[in-house]
Amino acid sequence: MSSHLSGGTDQTSAPTTEELMLRIATGNENAFEELYDRVSPQVFGLVRRILKDQAQSEEVAQEVFVEAWQQAARYDESRGKAITWLLTLAHRRAVDRVRASQASKDRDLREGIKDFQASYDDVEETAILHDESLRVNQALERLSETQRDAIRLAYFGGFTHLEVAELLKIPVGTAKTRIRDGMNKLRDLMGVA
Repeated sequence: MSSHLSGGTDQTSAPTTEELMLRIATGNENAFEELYDRVSPQVFGLVRRILKDQAQSEEVAQEVFVEAWQQAARYDESRGKAITWLLTLAHRRAVDRVRASQASKDRDLREGIKDFQASYDDVEETAILHDESLRVNQALERLSETQRDAIRLAYFGGFTHLEVAELLKIPVGTAKTRIRDGMNKLRDLMGVA
């Protein structure tokens, strides 16, 4: 009977996600399995929201957990919750996939243009769009890092103000201010009235 009681005590004192991360950093595979079971739905949900594609989302979510296993020692509990760290990894991986996909499409487009005798108007429009994209990226780089991060999460990542605040570990009001001020500065840099 006493062994049954002590078994019950172990089950009620499940390790926190942070404790699991610390164990994973030492190579504890059981802790990794438990972490995966606990947070994989959240990680996959975030990735799926960004990528939309089921297969790519599954692939990226798997990459996130491989990175979490390999980089667990880099997690610092004093800098935030483990789930926030994992969701930040997931967001970065998903955004990287979107960028890689866009770069691939851009390369395909450039190759297609080379193979196709486009009219002057089509070439001019492509050049204008390319120049505009470069201008936006250059203007983004001139924002403060905090504004740039907030804008990228909100406008390119599709996150709400609340989600941006949670990912950046800042109050919602601060997130809104960074986005608003960053957008105002972007408009000034781009020369938009």
